[in-house]
Amino acid sequence: MSFTDVLKKSFPFISAAASLGGPVGTIAASLVGKALGVDRVPATSDGISNAIATAFADPAQRAALIQAEQQFQAQMAELGYKDAEALAATAESDRASARQREIQVRDWMPRLLGTGIVSGFIVAVFLILSGHAKADSVLAGTLVGYLSAKSELVLSYYFGSSSGSDRKTELLAQAPPIPK
Repeated sequence: MSFTDVLKKSFPFISAAASLGGPVGTIAASLVGKALGVDRVPATSDGISNAIATAFADPAQRAALIQAEQQFQAQMAELGYKDAEALAATAESDRASARQREIQVRDWMPRLLGTGIVSGFIVAVFLILSGHAKADSVLAGTLVGYLSAKSELVLSYYFGSSSGSDRKTELLAQAPPIPK
C-alpha cells in the first residue's frame, strides 16, 4: 500500500479536494496548514500530500489533521457533498462538460489564446535567457513563472493533465505481477 492510498483512506475529503484543486483545494490546503501550524501549504495535490507526510509521524499533528478532515467533511456536507467520491466526481463532470463544449461550439478563441500564451512563454524565455531583454531578476522570474503556469494550463487543457497518469500509476501498483 502506497502513501497515496493511506492518504486517501485516512483523509478522503482532503485528498479529493487536493486532486480537484481550485478554490476547494485552496480551502483544504489552508485547513492542513492551520492544523499543522504552518503559514502556507501549497494548494496542490503534491503540496498537501507532502505536508501531511511530514506531519504524519507526530501523533499530535496527526490528531490535528484528523480534526481538520472532520471539519472539512462538515463544510463539504453543508455544500451538498455527502462523501469524497461526490467531491471527486465534480472534477470529472467539469472536464466532461468542457470537452462537450469544445465539440459543440468549435470556438477558435481557446486555440488563439492558447497559442498566444505558449508562444509568449517561449519568446519571453528566449529573450530573457539570451540577454536580448533586460529585466530585473525578480521581475523576470515572476514573468517567466506566470507564463510557465499559464502554458501548463493550456497544455493540460489540450493534452490532458496528470490526473489520468495518477490513476494509471495507482492501477499498475495494484496489478498482480506478470509471471516470467
